[in-house]
Amino acid sequence: MGDAALPADLLRADLAIEYPFNRTTGPVIGAFFTGLRERVLVGIRGADGRVICPPVEYDPVTSAPLTELVKVGDEGTITSWSWVPSPRASQALAEPHALAMIRLDGADTALLHVVAADGPEAVATGARVRAHWADEREGGVTDIAYFELTGEHEGTEA
Repeated sequence: MGDAALPADLLRADLAIEYPFNRTTGPVIGAFFTGLRERVLVGIRGADGRVICPPVEYDPVTSAPLTELVKVGDEGTITSWSWVPSPRASQALAEPHALAMIRLDGADTALLHVVAADGPEAVATGARVRAHWADEREGGVTDIAYFELTGEHEGTEA
C-alpha cells in the first residue's frame, strides 16, 4: 500500500536499525572464516565428542569453552529443507532455490545454507550435496556460493 492510501492523521516514523560496529571473531569463529577463504570447512569437538559445525566457542550443553577444531568435508546430507519460490533481491541466489540444513561429512550438527536445484521435486531429505565455492573468497559464509545436488541420496549410490 502506497503512502497516498494512508490516512492523513496516521503517524509515521521511518527507522533504520543498524549496528555500526565491528567485532573481533576470536580463535574459533576466526578459524571457521579463515578456513572458508581457503576452501576448508572446520567444526569443533564438543564436550561429548560430537563435532559441531559451524563451530561455537562454548559447548551448548555444558557451557565449557571449546578449542579442538576438526576439519569436516565440503559434501554433506540435507537433513531438512524448504523451497524458496520467489527469492528477494538480497538472497544468495536470484533464482528459486532450496534453503536447507546440511550435515557436512564428519559433522554431527547441520548448518543452514542455500541449495541450487531445478525445482522442489529435485530436493529431498537425505539428498547429498557439495559446496560450490565462490570464485573470490573473503572469509565469510558467502565463500560457499551455494550447495549443489550430487545426484546421490544417503544410503544409496549414484
